[in-house]
Amino acid sequence: MTALDTTALAPDLHVLADRLRAELGEDAVVSDPAPQYAGDRAVSAEPGTPYLLALPRDVEGVQAVLRLSHDTGTPVVPRGSGSGLSGGAAPTLGAIVLGLERLTRIREIDPVDEVAVVEAGVITADLSRALAPRGFFYAPDPASAHLSSIGGNIATNAGGLHCAKYGVTRESVLGLEVVLADGTLLRTGHRSVKGVTGLDLSQLLIGSEGTLAVVVAATVRIRPLPVARRSVLARFPTIAQATVGVNAISLSPVRPAASELLDARSLEDIEENTGERVAEGDSAVLLVELDGYGIGEQTRDLTTALVASGARVTVLEDEAEAEHWWELRRSGRGSGVGQFRLGEDVAVPKSRLGSVFAALERIGAEHGVRTSAVAHAGDGNLHPSFSLPRPDDDPAEAATGPRAPIPPVIHEAADALVREALAAGGTISGEHGIGTAKRGWLDLELSPASRDLQRRLKDAFDPQHLLNPGKAL
Repeated sequence: MTALDTTALAPDLHVLADRLRAELGEDAVVSDPAPQYAGDRAVSAEPGTPYLLALPRDVEGVQAVLRLSHDTGTPVVPRGSGSGLSGGAAPTLGAIVLGLERLTRIREIDPVDEVAVVEAGVITADLSRALAPRGFFYAPDPASAHLSSIGGNIATNAGGLHCAKYGVTRESVLGLEVVLADGTLLRTGHRSVKGVTGLDLSQLLIGSEGTLAVVVAATVRIRPLPVARRSVLARFPTIAQATVGVNAISLSPVRPAASELLDARSLEDIEENTGERVAEGDSAVLLVELDGYGIGEQTRDLTTALVASGARVTVLEDEAEAEHWWELRRSGRGSGVGQFRLGEDVAVPKSRLGSVFAALERIGAEHGVRTSAVAHAGDGNLHPSFSLPRPDDDPAEAATGPRAPIPPVIHEAADALVREALAAGGTISGEHGIGTAKRGWLDLELSPASRDLQRRLKDAFDPQHLLNPGKAL
């Protein structure tokens, strides 16, 4: 079926708002939403884009919104907590932004089956806090865990620091409760760890960025809290030697829970942002967390592998010191005030980290752009940054000032790095998703046959193309 022109079909927003209020209640529909609903942390809609905000309190409310969307041809943009970095939650013209932030029930925690059933609006870190008294935790932990929602993480297949050992979000999802484009409630997957009945719709929906259905709840795996944790800091003379250290870990018997690599310029960014003394010339830091039984043996074997690779190793015995380093890794690079800055997200086989870091340095020099990168080294996911100073008279420093567009040379440098990642056997997005920010690279990675099949899947799930139009696909 041919996709409908949803902009032409959308009714007057005032009429639509009245109909939604009759279904959801007065306070669940906002005609003039606050600015944060205009996008995510990286991409916003064009100023003045008209849209409505719907904030249903329950699954039935989500169904009501999608039935109305289906009946009126109105596009719907699903939204978690707005912590995304690719534009997936940016409103489209005349759309209903469907906020899931009120669906916050943790319906069940079952330590015996090692599952929890949670609604889409539950904040990631809140789930682990609820599990802790029972001796469990939820493994996926994106850097935004304190504000990202479970539903949003599922929509983008979010990663995080502990992916090295525990995998990305899809490895922790057993089943989903979703609402289809016509308002039908669908349950996929199962509560058991094993299950091979029918096609695996859960895995298809994970990472689909709200283009196939709206996630309203999930059955997720929970894991016992490790009996011990220990952090190790390894400093290498160069980033090239640090990537050799990453490979040495792979060849050792140790499997870290987290393994984070920071190059020299990222350490400089941390110094500039926090005042901490962490940079030492061209040196790079590999920050590793071990967990589980035999923590002493793990530490010994890890230290042996890293020292043999040229590292100066410090075991962070003090928990407060260790947590301070992890906090610097999560948020120390700062917001880039005073700069044009573009952050990227690519992933490569971890054996190719060295070549991609070298390419990043070369690309920065060729384009006259400052580059830096941190990496989830345990799974080959890089977050490079491209920046240039802003002119002194740029009004963007004012909270309400318009932001000047990022200079084309920064986008050109990012494009070159993405192509290097693909040439290394990698992908254009490791964990942030495609949204609107990465659509231009899709055809570099996906074959025409793959693209055609994905479009037909979209047609099957959403014949009118009303769910998050213009995103991901």
